[in-house]
Amino acid sequence: MATLREIKGRLVSIQSTRKITSAMKMVSSSKLHKAQSVLRNMFPYAKALQSIMDSLVSGEFGSPLSEQRKLQKVAIIVFASDNALCGTFNANIIRELEKTMAAFSDRKVETTLYTIGKKVYDFAHREGLSVSRNYLKLSGASGYDPLAALAEELIGLFEKREIDRVDLIYHRFKSVGKQYLVCEPFLPLASFAEEREMTPPATDYIFEPDRTALTAALIPQTLKLQLYTALLHSNASEHAIRMVAMQTATDNADELIDDLTLVYNKSRQQAITSELLDIVGGTIQER
Repeated sequence: MATLREIKGRLVSIQSTRKITSAMKMVSSSKLHKAQSVLRNMFPYAKALQSIMDSLVSGEFGSPLSEQRKLQKVAIIVFASDNALCGTFNANIIRELEKTMAAFSDRKVETTLYTIGKKVYDFAHREGLSVSRNYLKLSGASGYDPLAALAEELIGLFEKREIDRVDLIYHRFKSVGKQYLVCEPFLPLASFAEEREMTPPATDYIFEPDRTALTAALIPQTLKLQLYTALLHSNASEHAIRMVAMQTATDNADELIDDLTLVYNKSRQQAITSELLDIVGGTIQER
């Protein structure tokens, strides 16, 4: 049986851990609130821009970025986190990445990765996977510029036929308790439209300047926004999962503290009783 000193030491350790998990929960809650606010504010703009883009490439009108090709090389953009202690967030991403890579490998398709987050990069490095570029510490508005540059790079590679498809793997944020792991096409555009199963918009637009000029300007902008939106969803999901994980850890610490306190009090009572019996027994022997 553990001594009083050992039990006391475990109590102090668990209490210190509880303070950390409780603080991390509050920090994640604050970051989640900010991420949700950014998503809500951007949604009307993203929806309107996507509707206009759908009208531009609908029907007989297309775009070079809509070309469907035989897959020879695919780029995969994976969104994970830089830090741990976020439950199954990174494990789910890595599991989905392994499944996607295996599917392309069976089809003899060459793959290259663009990793957002240290955890998925470390996994890819350990497994010897091809990583074209890794991005760290992307969060909030500060993450738009590098992702916009990445979108431009991928558009250029697709137009040069150096890659035939681009996929995104990330968590889509629904609510604090619901985040969906998705693997969705980024390029070509036609596969993205089919994935969303959207019908042509009913609005009859008058284009000024002409449709070709608008398509050349708006489609890259929409793709940049799509990539940035995936980052925001991933960040919000990370904060939500970490907040829940830290709340669970705090609750578990509270239970352990209660149990150890009970054990400590019982052990202390037993020690006091044993000392009293020794005193009483010594007094009787002296008589």
